[in-house]
Amino acid sequence: MNKISLLTLFFYLIMNILNISSGNEHFFDKGLKLYENKKYEDARFMFERSIVFNPKDSNSYLYLAKIYNIEENQKKEEINLEATLLIEPDNEEAILMSMKIALEKSNYSKVKNLSKTFTKVCKKLCDENKDILENLANIEPKNNES
Repeated sequence: MNKISLLTLFFYLIMNILNISSGNEHFFDKGLKLYENKKYEDARFMFERSIVFNPKDSNSYLYLAKIYNIEENQKKEEINLEATLLIEPDNEEAILMSMKIALEKSNYSKVKNLSKTFTKVCKKLCDENKDILENLANIEPKNNES
């Protein structure tokens, strides 16, 4: 009888561990589908739930930042981008979004620093960096003339 209850307990623990580990991906995948269907409030809820189960899920933070960008809540967008970059410093999409915010805020030194990092890690979005640096070059001389 002892062996049966021990095996049952062991089986129960294994099932719970598997359920918890797959739960995070389930929330992220649901959130991603909702995001793609432009149901941002529901998607935000799913990404936040994903973070509860896995606080190191950089993709959930990134998509929260994208939602806050759409909602024009720059402060929360920046917080989630910073969290993304703390977890995954070479996330080119998060770096690019941070560069755009820094450019809007006229924080040129931050744009240049992020651009150096971006150049080292970019794989898909490399052309975007060139556009931002061109915008930066067009803006900076105007500031020096004043």
